[in-house]
Amino acid sequence: MKNNRLISVLTVVLGNILYTLAVKLFLLPANLMSCGTTGIALVVNHFTQIPMSTFILVFNMVMLAVGWMVLGRQFAMTTVLSSVLYPAILEILNRTLGDVVVTENILLNLLFAGMGLGISLGIVIRGGASTGGMDIPPLILKKFFHIPVSASLWVFDFCILLSQMFFHPVEDLLYGILLIIVISVSLNKVMLLGTSRTEVKIISRKSGEIRDAILSKVDRGVTMLHGQGGYERQGTEVILSVVSNREMPKIQQLARSIDPDCFMIISQVTEVWGRGFTYGKKALSSEEK
Repeated sequence: MKNNRLISVLTVVLGNILYTLAVKLFLLPANLMSCGTTGIALVVNHFTQIPMSTFILVFNMVMLAVGWMVLGRQFAMTTVLSSVLYPAILEILNRTLGDVVVTENILLNLLFAGMGLGISLGIVIRGGASTGGMDIPPLILKKFFHIPVSASLWVFDFCILLSQMFFHPVEDLLYGILLIIVISVSLNKVMLLGTSRTEVKIISRKSGEIRDAILSKVDRGVTMLHGQGGYERQGTEVILSVVSNREMPKIQQLARSIDPDCFMIISQVTEVWGRGFTYGKKALSSEEK
């Protein structure tokens, strides 16, 4: 239990470090528009000269307090680490790296900023935490008005981009929209990242033989689903199994050697949890075999 908590904390720390590096090395040097708390901080910094790290810390603390009162203590506890880490790391990088510039190509900066922000957000979320800040208002709207989080988040982000139009040309708004798209795609990729497996469904008149072959020769579990043919309306059994990508050709060969006319459906699954994948296989007794 303690190890799991330590891993979660380290994951959140890593995610915030990557997030801050993306902001410091790619977003700020290219003077890109941004969304979320960073975007608001850019507006405040432009008009008041208040350091971004200072504003982000204060803003995150306010949002954290609001989240605690409205969304509950448990939510706030998963948010507090990111609320403090991001502005703290940003201030450290500002003092140590100065005005470092990795590249002056705006598209490269946009792509790496977007990928860095999306990947780091995904890491934090998969670590069981929230990034805080502008994540909180959409959750509050969902709780009281049942507005989808994704919809309100897009509206907030677009309004934050528009607020930066006071000191940016129209072309930068297009770059800002593109940045949000890259962040969204990268975030979704990280959220779906897992141990890729192959799911196979086999419909055959010799389902019993194919099942036994998979169990004995491939050493993979199977589930028998009961179905009915749509045309003849005869009962049939569907073999369902999840195997590794390397084992799939062997499954195909076995099934076709037993029944050349079998119907087979093969699809990719992004993640599998359960015995035989995330932990060891269960040893079967002689009676179970």
